[in-house]
Amino acid sequence: MATTTKPIKDERYVFEVEWYDPQADIVRHYRLFYFPVEGAIEMYDKKMERPFLKKVEVPGLSLKDFFIGARVTIFSRVVTVVAFGDIATQVKQSVERESTFAMIKPDSYNNFGKIVDAIQQEGFLINRFKMSRFTKESTEGFYAEHVGKAFFPNLQESICSDVVIGMELIADNAIKKWRQFIGPTNSEKARAEAPKSLRAIFGTDGTRNAVHGSDSTASARREIEFWFGGDANTRAMKTTAVMNNCTLCIIKPHIIKNNQAGQVIDMILQAGFEISAAEMFNLSRPMIEEFYSVY
Repeated sequence: MATTTKPIKDERYVFEVEWYDPQADIVRHYRLFYFPVEGAIEMYDKKMERPFLKKVEVPGLSLKDFFIGARVTIFSRVVTVVAFGDIATQVKQSVERESTFAMIKPDSYNNFGKIVDAIQQEGFLINRFKMSRFTKESTEGFYAEHVGKAFFPNLQESICSDVVIGMELIADNAIKKWRQFIGPTNSEKARAEAPKSLRAIFGTDGTRNAVHGSDSTASARREIEFWFGGDANTRAMKTTAVMNNCTLCIIKPHIIKNNQAGQVIDMILQAGFEISAAEMFNLSRPMIEEFYSVY
């Protein structure tokens, strides 16, 4: 009979977090304590060496929200988890919970809502998400290990043909789980050996195979940094927004939390709209007040 481990009454987890203060234009550093039984947190200001936030419950927050790179909203303040705060937390949290890079290729643009829905239903958390477009130069950077191989020109032509969607996915054993979920590289082989895999369902051949997935921890780190690292001016993968003959659509947080984002995206595409740009954001209270100032 299966058993579940109940949280210990005084159990706590410790994380190092950062918050960008737009008023002072500086990054502030805190130590955050999470108490799973009470669903409560405490925060300690590391620079000032004093408590910043006394122990308080935060509704809707769970241990799964805390991992390296996570953006957690604490009373309208979006903090980023940058490190584990102690060895005990690292041992508990880093053994299985990990991130991987996933990409939806140009040949699956029309199905990308369905693929996002499948990702969420499979239990992956989408931590970061952005639509972009490869150039010849960025393709050579992303696929550096394949440059010069016989199949690379065909791969380059295919991957540059339209927009692509890059994602950072979080799950227990995410790299292995994602590789199994997408199936063998060749879509024909996937249909024979893993008929329920994404490449079997949405792929065409060995190049137009719907999706990409990191094959190792090192690859995942490199590809996530390649896609999401740097600022708007220096990062390799730019936004595809054209700001012409378009409107804005916002998928709200409760849809994301209910794993319905893929369904909404698919409804938009099925209604005949073209999604020319897409990205996931965490909004702070000042940003929300400015965005909704008309109301």
